Amino acid sequence: MANLQTNYLGIELKNPVIVGASNIVNNIDNIKKIEQAGAAAIVYKSLFEEQIQLENAQLNDKLEEYNERNAEMVKLFPNIKHAGPEEHLFNLAQVKKAINIPVIASLNAIFKESWIDYATRIEEIGVDALELNFYYVPRDVNFDGHTLIQQQIDTFKEVKNKVKIPVSVKLSPFYANPLHFISRLDREGVNGFVLFNRFFQPEIDMDKEEHYTPFNLSVPEDNRLPLRFAGLLYDNIKGNICSNSGIYTGLDVAKMILAGADCVQVVSTLYKNKIDYISTIIKDLEGWMDRKGYKTLDEFRGKLSNRKINDPFVYKRAQYIDLLLKSDEILVKHPLR
Repeated sequence: MANLQTNYLGIELKNPVIVGASNIVNNIDNIKKIEQAGAAAIVYKSLFEEQIQLENAQLNDKLEEYNERNAEMVKLFPNIKHAGPEEHLFNLAQVKKAINIPVIASLNAIFKESWIDYATRIEEIGVDALELNFYYVPRDVNFDGHTLIQQQIDTFKEVKNKVKIPVSVKLSPFYANPLHFISRLDREGVNGFVLFNRFFQPEIDMDKEEHYTPFNLSVPEDNRLPLRFAGLLYDNIKGNICSNSGIYTGLDVAKMILAGADCVQVVSTLYKNKIDYISTIIKDLEGWMDRKGYKTLDEFRGKLSNRKINDPFVYKRAQYIDLLLKSDEILVKHPLR
């Protein structure tokens, strides 16, 4: 039988399947089912500083709504402060106690002081690692990319200097050159890279003529982007590669490892196929390895990476040119209707 063990962030995992951050892991019963189904680790849902600030503002608005309505009643409610991250930290601690597989905390802060404060408090809970979510939604034409990148590098360095647990970063693909940015972070000591973050994009309801945000799960075709970057990064960085987005099956996991990933994170497939499907993903990966004669993941990890393949054009734009040259063949297989 195939041995699925892998190493991620210095942690020995029984297989490469990690359940990513989502509301699925926001329930102790689900957490236990995830462990029983065979997942190697979980990433607990993100601690969002933006959410804490919003909740704090909403609480203050409610408490002050009836203030100074008359001369004798300055305040209706007593002074109450928002609990901040306390509820999240409490729930995270309960999750850590409930299961035996590694628990990775996820953090998404705004200010440098918050990144450091939250990271150190998360470490005190006893989690196995910390995942920092780095992204920026462009809204200001005057804010240049170099400044953003330097801010995120400085944030990582500050956090890394304050905690002893392994620290990974989860990135979006929206950098001018993600490979260069990843390389810079790697030199600063990032233990692993989760590629890539998936954003919720606004949509427009054409009847109501207003914006709404659909719950957009990934689709299997989305895994081509993390596959490309796993293949390009393999054997070029010290940090681990964790592929994320569009990974639905055991064969998808095998693809990522062939490209060069150390592990994967899955979420959307669990929403569509339920938590028990984790065991199917693992069995299918084992079955593929047995058919191919692979005993360990290391035997085929990076086999189809840019570093090891003989075709120099697979990971380059020439692949697109090749498709254009075969456009007639594509039309035969997929005729326009």
